[in-house]
Amino acid sequence: MTTIIAFIVIFCILVVVHEFGHFYFAKRSGILVREFSIGMGPKLWASRKNNTTYTLRLLPLGGYVRMAGWQDDEDDIKPGTMLSLILNDAGKVVRINASDKTTLEGGMPVQVSRVDLVKDLVIEGYPNGDEEALQTWHVDHDATIIEEDGTEVQIAPEDVQFQNAPVWRRLLVNFAGPMNNFILAILTFIVYGLVFGVQIFNTNQVGTVLPDYPAAQAGLKSNARVESIDGKKIHSFTDLSTQVSKHAGKSVKFTVKQDGKTQNIAIKPDKEGKIGVMVPVDKSPVRAFTYGFTQTWDLAVRTWDVLKSMVTGGFSLNKLAGPVGIYTMTSQSAKGGLAGLLFFMGYLSLGLGISNLLPIPVLDGGKILLNLIEIIRRKPLKQETEGVITMIGLGLMVLLMIAVTINDIMRYF
Repeated sequence: MTTIIAFIVIFCILVVVHEFGHFYFAKRSGILVREFSIGMGPKLWASRKNNTTYTLRLLPLGGYVRMAGWQDDEDDIKPGTMLSLILNDAGKVVRINASDKTTLEGGMPVQVSRVDLVKDLVIEGYPNGDEEALQTWHVDHDATIIEEDGTEVQIAPEDVQFQNAPVWRRLLVNFAGPMNNFILAILTFIVYGLVFGVQIFNTNQVGTVLPDYPAAQAGLKSNARVESIDGKKIHSFTDLSTQVSKHAGKSVKFTVKQDGKTQNIAIKPDKEGKIGVMVPVDKSPVRAFTYGFTQTWDLAVRTWDVLKSMVTGGFSLNKLAGPVGIYTMTSQSAKGGLAGLLFFMGYLSLGLGISNLLPIPVLDGGKILLNLIEIIRRKPLKQETEGVITMIGLGLMVLLMIAVTINDIMRYF
């Protein structure tokens, strides 16, 4: 149960942060964000503010931002459909009800013959189903529509649609999701450093000396500095570990500085080459802030090396992880307590940001690539061409996800 809760919480945080990047830059770019949803599936709660409907949905698996004109965001109302309309004092339509689940008090029933909520902003139809009285109503630019599932969102006129924003603004909107994941990774590692500290390896100082281990029994104290081992100069904790492992089961002379004095003490590492000293930890804000950036960069380089090896060294599904693999890794991280989960969330956020920047249609990186092509060509691709590219990319991603999931099940179960 702990793993399930941790998996849901981490996954939701990553996706919501990612989607908030798209949301914020779309708003700043004048693109209408019709809905910001936390969760997927049936709606549990909804509230409208500043032309955006915020919803909470049943399945706690991520969320989404629904921008006007983005991909399949259309209000497809077919002729013959029954609608209920609310008009303002000027006779313009301000609310449209296309749902059987909701009743608009005072709404006028209309059987539709033509609806255009993008360009002309008109509804043509027969009030009260009277086929002898065809009428036309103009729709207010900021009118709302109650969709089939009962969610009320603003209509999407063409001037506020995604594809009609300047290309550089669309590029920023596409990049903002991965960018937010990078920022989250940095912040997560900063918090990790503040709470749990940053291990310092480039020092000959030891951290905590564990009781009942060879070092404590020989008189070595926490925070002591190990100057040399068996005459070998020690400059870092890595040097210390290397020298100790070479003398497993054998007594060796340590020259240490503690209590303001330099002392020689004999310590006999156990058979596994351990003496019971911990890496020193620094919890200072400066160290934690630096760690947030350096750890993110180090992990980004490693992730890039893995992606590069998949191209140059041969593709392998074992280098990828789907929902099953991520769940398993969450379970393993949970064994390390909050520290393990916090570190894993930072790593996963970084991975999500990098993978979304891959130049694959459907992913943000694929959309950015199309933006760059548009900038070079000085005109966008035909919508039909872009649609075909997107569908091919979606098909490949679905096949890859199925293959990765099957591989994860075979690996872990």
